[in-house]
Amino acid sequence: MQDPNLKTIGFIAQRTGASVSALRFYSDEELLPTVRSPSGHRLFHRSTIRRVAFILIAQSLGYRLDDIKNALGSLPDSRTPTVDDWAALGRFFSADIDHKIEQLQRLKQKLDGCIGCGCLSLEKCALYNPEDRVAAQGPGPNLFNSPRV
Repeated sequence: MQDPNLKTIGFIAQRTGASVSALRFYSDEELLPTVRSPSGHRLFHRSTIRRVAFILIAQSLGYRLDDIKNALGSLPDSRTPTVDDWAALGRFFSADIDHKIEQLQRLKQKLDGCIGCGCLSLEKCALYNPEDRVAAQGPGPNLFNSPRV
């Protein structure tokens, strides 16, 4: 008899709004633990619904799958994550989001002063080339010839 907490990929897709192909990809990338049925179909624990929701939310916030995978690595595969498990994960992302907000606020302050600057020079621009980090590379379009610094 099959465990009633094991759900098909179609069930998980319907509950989360994620496509079946996305769920297969997440499973292949080891973001979602799976169990194989005797016929070889992927089955997921019901708690996978929260993992998928977390993945979709984290992606919508701009996190890369590697970051999401590392975060999910802190959750247990063999049992449903507890409230404390999710809270610890939430604290990490909350701190990271606060850091990003601070960075964006600093960028906004610089942008307010920059719009009227009139420097018209990518070489001297405080936003594009803070602290003139590429000056040591010599003259020319160094920012366009090399990876962005």
